[in-house]
Amino acid sequence: MAKTPAKSKKKKRAAPTLGPEKTARLYAALAEDRPAPTTELKYHNPYTLVVAVALSAQATDVGVNKATRKLFEIADTPDKMLALGEEGVAEHIKTIGLWRNKAKNVIALSQMLIDDYDGKVPENRDELTKLPGVGRKTANVVLNEAFGHETIAVDTHIFRVSNRTGLAPGKTPDEVEAQLERVTPPEFKKGAHHWLILHGRYVCTARKPKCWDCVIADICKFKDKTPDPTKKTSSLGPKGPA
Repeated sequence: MAKTPAKSKKKKRAAPTLGPEKTARLYAALAEDRPAPTTELKYHNPYTLVVAVALSAQATDVGVNKATRKLFEIADTPDKMLALGEEGVAEHIKTIGLWRNKAKNVIALSQMLIDDYDGKVPENRDELTKLPGVGRKTANVVLNEAFGHETIAVDTHIFRVSNRTGLAPGKTPDEVEAQLERVTPPEFKKGAHHWLILHGRYVCTARKPKCWDCVIADICKFKDKTPDPTKKTSSLGPKGPA
């Protein structure tokens, strides 16, 4: 009996995006709004940046900065962090979520940097993600901020902005990252991460986006745009009583 030919799997199409012209306009507007975007995490060097970003998981940048201000004053290298010890690190970061596990990771990644990388932070994503507590997102932030690579780390803010606007829709952070890599024009790739995260943090917020104060509102595909709360609509309606 002849075998029935196997059905060929259809290649999954990428979700439709804004298109090149609108995408370029979107980034140009964000760039004009924030000409010199940068991370809000405070750090001294690539090593302290790695630590700060690792600590920022399930924590705010403000909270991390408060915890690391004194920590980085006394331990801004892997050697100094190891000398402080896990308990010493823990004492400084107790106000941050998951602080016990994070203290262990900070000590472990510091030891690995000394053992495998002569105490220097590697400028390579695959090597960075070998460090305890460092995932792809953290590695992308470090590569972009510390070494100037054109990487985009998709956190909850960038995921929301990318899907809401139609810039780079995707069901997972990896899908969104792949879309952003594909659609972002070369001249905007270096700053894309910061523009998108800051826009999501302060304008395109989760519950009540400030659509009335958004520089890309005319490009954004979000249907339920939030009205300006300072402008009250008359109960009689736009044309008055019938």
